[in-house]
Amino acid sequence: MPTRTRDLTAQKRPRRVRSRAINTLPPLVVSSLKPHEVDLAYSTLVCPTCRTWVPINAPHSARPKLVPHHTEKAGTEDPIRCPGSHRLVTINLTVDQWFQRLEEGLTQTAGRRPTRVIRKPKTGSTPAVMQIVGGTVDDKTARKLDEAHVRGCSVCSIKDDKGNILRAADLTSRCTDGRRLAQLAAHTKRLAPARRKAQMDREDWNDRRAWGLRLLHEQQWQNVSESVADADIRRVRDTLAALIQTLNPHKADAPQLTDWERADLMSAITLLATQEEQLTR
Repeated sequence: MPTRTRDLTAQKRPRRVRSRAINTLPPLVVSSLKPHEVDLAYSTLVCPTCRTWVPINAPHSARPKLVPHHTEKAGTEDPIRCPGSHRLVTINLTVDQWFQRLEEGLTQTAGRRPTRVIRKPKTGSTPAVMQIVGGTVDDKTARKLDEAHVRGCSVCSIKDDKGNILRAADLTSRCTDGRRLAQLAAHTKRLAPARRKAQMDREDWNDRRAWGLRLLHEQQWQNVSESVADADIRRVRDTLAALIQTLNPHKADAPQLTDWERADLMSAITLLATQEEQLTR
C-alpha cells in the first residue's frame, strides 16, 4: 500500500476576503434601546446613526445584522451607504417582553398627561321677550308697536267689508309676534306707575345730591376765603409797589425810561390799583 508523503513545500494561501458586510461598531443591544424604537414583531429598529427604520437581517440566526441601507430617496444615483449598515444586533428580548415594556412606557406617558375634565358651562334658560325688551321700552312705545303690528297684520286685526280696521283681534287669535307684542304692551302698562315713581325718586335724589355738593363747596370756600383774599391783596400790593419803584427810581444814576415804557407802566399801575380797590371792598 503506497504511503502518502507530506509535502513540505510552502503553498500559496488564499487571501482574506475584504467584505463590506463587516461593521466595526459595537453590537446594538435591543434591551438598551427605547421600546418605541424597536419592533420585534416585524424585526425592525431605528438605526442610531441615521435615525431611520431598518430591517434586521436573519433575526433568528446567530449573528443578526442590520441590512445595508442609505438615507437618500429610492432611485438616487450613487447613494452614500449609512455607516450603520451590517451592524451586529444582540436580541436579548422576546416579543412578549418587548411588548410588555412598550405597554409600560405608554402607561407612564399617559400618566404624565393632564387628565382634568373641563366641563362645559351650563347655559341658562332663554328669557322671555318681555324680560328682554321690557327694561328698555316704556308703555307708550310698546303700545305704538302693538298698534303698528295690528295695522299691518291680517291675522291680528278684524276688518270690515271695505278693508277698514275695526279693532284688534283677541289674544288667542293673534299670531306669535302679535301675541308677544300685546303681552309686552300689557306688561309695560302695568309697570308704568312703578317705573315713573322710581324715575322721580332717582331724579329727586340726584337733585338733593347736587344741592348737598353745592353747600359743601360753599362751606369749604368760606373757611379759606379770608386767607385767599389776603394773599391776593398782598400779591397785588407787592406788584404795584415794584412798578411804582421802577417808575420813580431812588437812585439818580438809574436808567431813564422811554415814553413808551412809561406809558406801559402807567397802564399796569392803573389796572393794579383798580384790582386792589375791588379786593379791599
